[in-house]
Formats: sequence, C-alpha cells, structure tokens
Amino acid sequence: MQVTVEIPDDVARVLAPQGQDPARATLEAVAIEGYRSGALTAFQVRRLLGFETRYELDGFLKARNVWERTYDLADLEDDRQTLRQLESEGRLKR
Repeated sequence: MQVTVEIPDDVARVLAPQGQDPARATLEAVAIEGYRSGALTAFQVRRLLGFETRYELDGFLKARNVWERTYDLADLEDDRQTLRQLESEGRLKR
C-alpha cells in the first residue's frame, strides 16, 4: 500500500535530519512508534524498513534509544510487591 502525506516544508526540515529523505524519516518515525506502542512486532518493523536481519534492526533501534520493552508503573508495582514479600519473609538483606 502506498500512502501520501503532506508535510509543510518547515516541519519536514525539523523532522528529517540534514540530508535525510523526509519520506524515509517519516517511515522510520511510524515504525518506531508502532514498535514502542506494541502495535508492530520486530519482524514487522524489519519488513517495513527493509532490514534483512534482526541485527540491523537492533542497531537501528539502539541508535534511536528505543528498547524492546519499557519499564512502566505496573513493573514498578510488581517489584515493590516482591520486595515487600521478601522483606516479610526475612529474605531481604539490608
């Protein structure tokens, strides 16, 4: 499927780093957000961006500070509950 998006020139200059194709920058932004939100899998992002290997994708994501899964409030609460349990069982060293 081909999608056409109109972006004002001044906005395109901000979104696309110097010398980068604005269409590619937009595609990468969509891929990154799709991956971060969980809407796209790593395999789908690889296909979307034309990477042949997971290694290429990992380098792309790392360069843009995108990690496989972010630590969220639910994770924090799970960790706090685990700490409370360990403390109540006397297994937590301080």
